[in-house]
Amino acid sequence: MTEYPPEPWRLAGQAYLSVWRLPVAELPALPEGVTPVVVAGRAFVTAAWIEYQPPGQLSYHELLSTVAVRGRGAAASITEIWVDSEVSLAGGRALWGIPKDLAALDFQHGRTFTASASAGEDWIATAAFTPRAGLPIAAPAGFEVAQTLNGRLKRSPVRSSARPRLASASWNVNPKGPLGYLAQRTPLVNLHLRDFRLRFGG
Repeated sequence: MTEYPPEPWRLAGQAYLSVWRLPVAELPALPEGVTPVVVAGRAFVTAAWIEYQPPGQLSYHELLSTVAVRGRGAAASITEIWVDSEVSLAGGRALWGIPKDLAALDFQHGRTFTASASAGEDWIATAAFTPRAGLPIAAPAGFEVAQTLNGRLKRSPVRSSARPRLASASWNVNPKGPLGYLAQRTPLVNLHLRDFRLRFGG
């Protein structure tokens, strides 16, 4: 068995994310008992490229997609996620029910990103970000992640801080891939969460 740190995980790094509005009927599957946040018939999906760096406990790359859901305050459910770390994969699945898979993730100069299946046969997505204006100080945030673990709904707390910056972004998503529901869509907003610090889990 791959060894991983006990929760909570304390992580740090850089995150680049985009937010879309999608019709509810086009959302990916959510865990049983989880309801999306819906405004005027549309839900909110966030996809992010994350580079975990020292001084965090683990260093690896990640691409994920989440849906904003109802919870005790801000909440999300991770519907797709890829990492290039077997330790992260094992810990994410065992501790929180996060459906992590392995992928080849290439982060160039912190602003251009590619993801393909671990076998290298199918591409998932590419993106390029250009950060714009941002806050000079770190802004705190808190939310929970709702997943299925051992047949039951588990809600895991997350606490974070980062220096958020607006960004422009260009995404290219494989329409036949697992993120195909985002293909040919324009995000509402793009952000760079600079120098984030994250405490994941209870």
